[in-house]
Parts: sequence; C-alpha cells; structure tokens
Amino acid sequence: MDIFTQYFITFGWAITGAISMAISLGILVKLFSFITPINEWEELRQGNMAVAIVMAAVVFGAALVIAFTIG
Repeated sequence: MDIFTQYFITFGWAITGAISMAISLGILVKLFSFITPINEWEELRQGNMAVAIVMAAVVFGAALVIAFTIG
C-alpha cells in the first residue's frame, strides 16, 4: 500500500508542477508581448517566421530556467 501512496504523491506534485509551469509561461508571454513594440500575435497570424522563432526561444529559455530551478 505504501508504493501506491508514494505514486499518488508523485503524481500530485507532477500535476502541480505542470499547472505552475503553464501559468508562469503564460505570464511570461503576456509580459513579453507588453514589453515589445510590435504585436507578436498579429505577426504570427500573418506568418512571420522570425517572430515565431523569437517567441519559441523566449518560451524555451524560460522553460529551461524554470526546469533547472525545480530540478
């Protein structure tokens, strides 16, 4: 029975981590959109690949920082 308890505790922390990661990345993207002088979302809709690469790099970089902080 102890292994199931540990499994559920680990699963609970995984869900907590996923939710906090999603919230923090959402805040980061909104903050980045607020700081930059262009409208990233309109540029992405128009197919601007440079903006897409920059946005992906921002999200990936923040995710790495958060992941290394947690782990």
